[in-house]
Amino acid sequence: MRIVSLVPSLTESVAATGALVGATDWCTHPADLDVTRIRGTKNPDLEKIIDLEPDVVLANEEENREPDLQALKDAGLKVWVTKIRTVDEAFAELRAMFEDACRTQAPAWLDAAERAWRLPEPATRLKAIIPIWRRPWMVVGRDTFTGDVLRRLGVDNLYDDHPERYPKIPLDELTGKRPDLVVLPDEPYAFTPDDGPESFPGIRSALVSGRYLTWYGPSLVEAPGVLRKALAVV
Repeated sequence: MRIVSLVPSLTESVAATGALVGATDWCTHPADLDVTRIRGTKNPDLEKIIDLEPDVVLANEEENREPDLQALKDAGLKVWVTKIRTVDEAFAELRAMFEDACRTQAPAWLDAAERAWRLPEPATRLKAIIPIWRRPWMVVGRDTFTGDVLRRLGVDNLYDDHPERYPKIPLDELTGKRPDLVVLPDEPYAFTPDDGPESFPGIRSALVSGRYLTWYGPSLVEAPGVLRKALAVV
């Protein structure tokens, strides 16, 4: 098998198979990944991908652009597109990707991740907003993997019923919601202790790794414990 991945979390998922020959510039895990780089998730170098002659190209309906995926299909390549908006969908889609697209057994970490996410019902629940960008402010809305991850940890997204999945919301409206918690990931916008929390005075902020909050791969094994600690939930 020769595999090209257009999604960082899928790259990390299949890297250990030894079949990966191409990945995006944003694919940072594993740290020692040595494959051909094919630019970004939204602007892949289609010619370079075709020249790699992959048996399958791994993509995601949210991360990648349909015109790019269609161009690869038109060139005769097999494109496997995942659709993952819940933790349970992540397990099912990853298992199918390994067995059907990559023609290999699902790795042991996938079983471990499923066990790790068999969580008891949280004793208390918090209401939160989850900004993903500023200038303009954008937050996590409805029907997202991130929202489901937090829900399972006892954190309810105040914009879960918004008609858009990633709406632009003025800051005064965000603070007016009076959330218990503001969850600030380090991607796609790199929120830091000095860039983000100051916009929400009087509201507890939790800085979290986007890899544990938004990636569906080996990080799922550690994600429940890491995020519970960062969010201070029990």
